[in-house]
Amino acid sequence: MINKEVEKILLKVQKPGRYVGGELNSVIKNKDEVDVRFAFCFPDTYEIGMSHLGMKILYSIFNEVPYIWCERVFAPWLDMEELMIERNIPLFALESGDAITNFDFIGFTLQYELSYTNVLNMLKLANIPIKSSDRHDLKQIVVAGGPCACNPEPLADFVDIFFIGEGEEVDLEVIELYRKCRDEKKSKDEFLKLAAQIKGVYVPALYDVDYNENGTIKSFTPKENAPAIVKKRLMMDMDSAYYPDNFVVPNIEIVHDRAVQEIFRGCIRGCRFCQAGFIYRPVREKSIEIINSQCKTLCSNTGYDEVSLSSLSSSDYTEIVKLLEKLNEWTTDEKVSISLPSLRVDGFSDDILDKIMTVRKSGLTFAPEAGTQRMRDVINKNVFEDELMQTCSKAFNAGWTKVKLYFMIGLPTETIEDVEGIAHLAQNVVDTYYRCENKPKGKGVTVNISTSSFVPKPFTPFQWFGQNTRDELMDKQHHLKDTITTKKINYNYHDADTSFLEAVFARGDRRLGKVLALACERGFHFDGWSDCFSLEKWLGLFEELGIDADFYATRQREFDEILPWDFLDYGVSKKYLIKECEKAYADTTTEHCRLKCNNCGAAKYGGGVCYEGR
Repeated sequence: MINKEVEKILLKVQKPGRYVGGELNSVIKNKDEVDVRFAFCFPDTYEIGMSHLGMKILYSIFNEVPYIWCERVFAPWLDMEELMIERNIPLFALESGDAITNFDFIGFTLQYELSYTNVLNMLKLANIPIKSSDRHDLKQIVVAGGPCACNPEPLADFVDIFFIGEGEEVDLEVIELYRKCRDEKKSKDEFLKLAAQIKGVYVPALYDVDYNENGTIKSFTPKENAPAIVKKRLMMDMDSAYYPDNFVVPNIEIVHDRAVQEIFRGCIRGCRFCQAGFIYRPVREKSIEIINSQCKTLCSNTGYDEVSLSSLSSSDYTEIVKLLEKLNEWTTDEKVSISLPSLRVDGFSDDILDKIMTVRKSGLTFAPEAGTQRMRDVINKNVFEDELMQTCSKAFNAGWTKVKLYFMIGLPTETIEDVEGIAHLAQNVVDTYYRCENKPKGKGVTVNISTSSFVPKPFTPFQWFGQNTRDELMDKQHHLKDTITTKKINYNYHDADTSFLEAVFARGDRRLGKVLALACERGFHFDGWSDCFSLEKWLGLFEELGIDADFYATRQREFDEILPWDFLDYGVSKKYLIKECEKAYADTTTEHCRLKCNNCGAAKYGGGVCYEGR
């Protein structure tokens, strides 16, 4: 239902479809018949938020409960925001058009550190106090989850409850507790104390932090009977885990406009830079039968003609070829294409190639991550150059002419020779194309290489590493560009300035709250977008508040330092991460989970890959 005040300004904005709602499969309820209203806020634009699988799952699971109405809220783009402020229109939900001020829960998914200013700006646009200490009543409870919740401390001043781990069950448990507390006339403080006893719930207000003279953390102390260690929640049986039978179908084109089917969670590989590969352990697969059934239902209910099989590494599904054979039994006749994102170089077999021939040959994407074997050993990528060339040969002989390769620069122990290795690897791919006897006739090859700047993340073996300075990263980017000698290779690189700020907040503590509060006051938002981002302005804020940003981004930490996220248990032990970090500095690899259990700690959950075949 479109808010009438919003309707008046729609023709003045660039993409009105972002703000109107009414999409196929969106859920409309009678608000007089629901008991809890939940505003699911994605702190970015509609096109990005509507592509997010986690939002689709939680939106559906909440709305299956008759007394809960979950509605979607997205950050308005600059043109819409300006008009909303001018016309005094508060931030609203798409389904009802109501201001989110009227909601019981304001929930945010935290996918990217540079969205933190959007979280605060959305509260500001809703006329909701941004600090949790300024929200006193048992309503407008601000909650947050997602991968960035594995270091919640920079947002500790603003969020009432963080959900640690996977949210399907814990979110509903907190909502049930809320209803009970409200019926019993309990206060917000009483509710939060009770919520903190639920596994997977972190309430920042119930912890005190003390600091040493050098700025490091001295102690992290729970109070009011809050747990000293907050343990993550996760779904162990993926076949019985809730999965929606339809998605909201957007009215405008979004980033990933297709049906998405999750085939497993976690990753067996242990790439040392990859946060997701550690915080989602252990690997838990869905069965072929469940995946196939859910794919058919989704396509039937949404009308999509493409299904993306979602995971961190699609080819690591134990029976990927059998799965593709099963899907092809109906997708071929119904002209539904299957896409396999996140394919590894060493997982692109002839069988897989045969099964995905329906996918448009617009290009294939692989992520070698580093240009030399030594560097790939450091990060535990466990792929080899000859495997990449064999994979590219298969693809070129099958008709592909474009390959995209993802790399990182600024990795621990990286040398200038490692950077040059990226250009040499890309050149080898070009040469491989022209050596293929069955390559497409009369067509050239295009190799697109993209580098992102390495950001050390919590719960990885590189969480102690001091990020390269911006000057170092930019020097490496320019050197790589100069090393490329053919126009058949295109090079794009991620801005080092945004990577620096990402590192600040990725490893920050709650003292950064005052920086975020001032940024909100000054109108900072959409920092992940070049239209809005200014590192110069951010550095001005840090200087104004006497905070050293390099203390968080580029400082090397010691193994015995208390880290801001040490009170969270994501299943992988700190002892194991230290061991992996030491192996990285020794250029030594670790076998993946299906070849050998390396005792990371995730076996304590009692299932998944840790117990396959037992």
